[in-house]
Amino acid sequence: MEEGNEWSRPVGPEVIAKARAGQWSIVLIGYEPVDPTWFPPEIAGRDVLCLASGGGQQGPVLAAAGARVTVFDNSPRQLAQDEMVAAREGLDLRTVLGDARDLSPFPDASFDLVVHPVSNLFIPELAPVWRECHRVLRPGGTLLSGFLNPDVYLFDAESLEARGELVVRHRLPYSDLTHLEPAERVRLWGLDAPVEYSHTLTEQLGGQIAADFAITGFAEAPHHSEATAGWLSGYFATKAVKAGAGH
Repeated sequence: MEEGNEWSRPVGPEVIAKARAGQWSIVLIGYEPVDPTWFPPEIAGRDVLCLASGGGQQGPVLAAAGARVTVFDNSPRQLAQDEMVAAREGLDLRTVLGDARDLSPFPDASFDLVVHPVSNLFIPELAPVWRECHRVLRPGGTLLSGFLNPDVYLFDAESLEARGELVVRHRLPYSDLTHLEPAERVRLWGLDAPVEYSHTLTEQLGGQIAADFAITGFAEAPHHSEATAGWLSGYFATKAVKAGAGH
């Protein structure tokens, strides 16, 4: 968890109070609330897995709305934010530490909904993630995913962040490990920064289809804090459904 990262700041009591009153929303991409029609008709009583979704945001809101929520993340510090909000608000919320490619703590068909906000840029291979999501969902269950447009990795990060200039530098697919020298990576992001990977749309969309999901919803949004926002969509989101009985 990066200090000051906005996706690591937990929601406040007023957000939880509204969710308890039935007025809630969550984000998958940028600041855009997820289309309400992407959720089950009634969230209360649903088993929800917030996948790689620590930080005290989506999980506590859904728990306050009445869902039975498990937050799964590979960062103890991110999970601690969810635990803090749950304790502060008296929410029934479970946290589990682990790798999104291995959901073995959960039996088959454990969840009605998987919420997977923008985070798979930190995962080197996506096929296991989609397979595991499919396995742990019940028939008719839904996977909501947000991810980066891989084209944002074309640009030199320093020119983009320091001067707002879109300087094409990197051939895709991109990885911090293959496209940057170690010293440059440390200078740009710090010694303990997680490694980022661009993923092709074949890995993102085709991977979900290969895992036997049907993609039934798609959305896009500009990157919330980059100069790319004036030129292209920085984020994509999908609604994907596991075949079987509906909710």
